Amino acid sequence: MNTQERQRGSEWLVQGDLRPTRQRLLLAALLVGDGCNRHVTAESLFEATRKSGERVSLATVYNTLRAFCEAGLMREITVDGTKSYFDTCTEDHPHFYWEDSQSLTDAPADQLEIASLPEIPEGAELASVDVVIRLRRT
Repeated sequence: MNTQERQRGSEWLVQGDLRPTRQRLLLAALLVGDGCNRHVTAESLFEATRKSGERVSLATVYNTLRAFCEAGLMREITVDGTKSYFDTCTEDHPHFYWEDSQSLTDAPADQLEIASLPEIPEGAELASVDVVIRLRRT
């Protein structure tokens, strides 16, 4: 990991007003250090830390991803009841879930049209609309 990747990760943590612990700095640099958005699972990020030669527990990865979400730096995308992905792009946008590779990618937001939503119950407000389009390769 180079200095620029570490710097991007550090700046990202500042945006979320998070204390830059060693683990947070490492995971932030892996997530945003190259300047690209990505979708990760806790397990895939844990594997990336191992490949980098760093030691962080899987529990720490889970806890840190949750902290990043709570700070507004990431969004959790739940594909089904057992699989969560974490997205560094926090703007509202749809996703493709590729069932064969179990990967999540961005879908073109400008091609999605939602004509209407069900009436929201009294005492509630719309927080967000998550769109996950499940695909299989033919």
